Amino acid sequence: MGSKLDRNKFDNTVFQETSAGLAKQLSEAGVDHAAFERPLPVCELAKCRATCCHDGVMLSDEEARILGELGGGDGMIEAEDGRKKTKTVAGDSSKLAGDFPDHFPKTRCVFLDDQHRCQWQLRAVEEGRHPWYYKPTSCWLHPVLITRKKERPVLTLLSREEDKAGFASHTPCGKFREGAAPARESLGMELKMLGVISGRDFYGELNAPPGFSSRANSSNSG
Repeated sequence: MGSKLDRNKFDNTVFQETSAGLAKQLSEAGVDHAAFERPLPVCELAKCRATCCHDGVMLSDEEARILGELGGGDGMIEAEDGRKKTKTVAGDSSKLAGDFPDHFPKTRCVFLDDQHRCQWQLRAVEEGRHPWYYKPTSCWLHPVLITRKKERPVLTLLSREEDKAGFASHTPCGKFREGAAPARESLGMELKMLGVISGRDFYGELNAPPGFSSRANSSNSG
């Protein structure tokens, strides 16, 4: 029989099952060190106006169930593959960033407020919880991706050339920009969150002194 502590292993998120699945992937993941050396600006919400949230987000079964219960079932639709996805609403020029990509649908996630803030994140802060406690995993993880290379998960970021879907690298927080801090620093909060979930210090691995390896299964190429 599991203890209460076992059932609530991840104190920083309400999505225990989803995080357990993520932790399993991360335990054996390679780390694309070169990708995290690229210069990446820190998110500036006032400028980007949550461009990364323009099309809503796909949800795990657990995320859909819990957010549905908390939100009274509103704010979600069923995608073509049967999974649940957050709804979107039309976004006019006053709601979209000045450099909003032409190929993105001009929409916004229904859970954004008038200041482009995530209502789930605001709720968590108001309750004194971790800011991402109610936030879907794909939302806070962006633009970090877990891809597969030679049957092994790899923690990475996509360049414009690698981004076949035309999404992550076209959002302000996913565009590499000369003069910005390396991604291993600008994505410190995301990397530390992954560390808490997995029990593995990704932030430390990526910011360790040259020549130092804190984990044998990390690699430059995954």
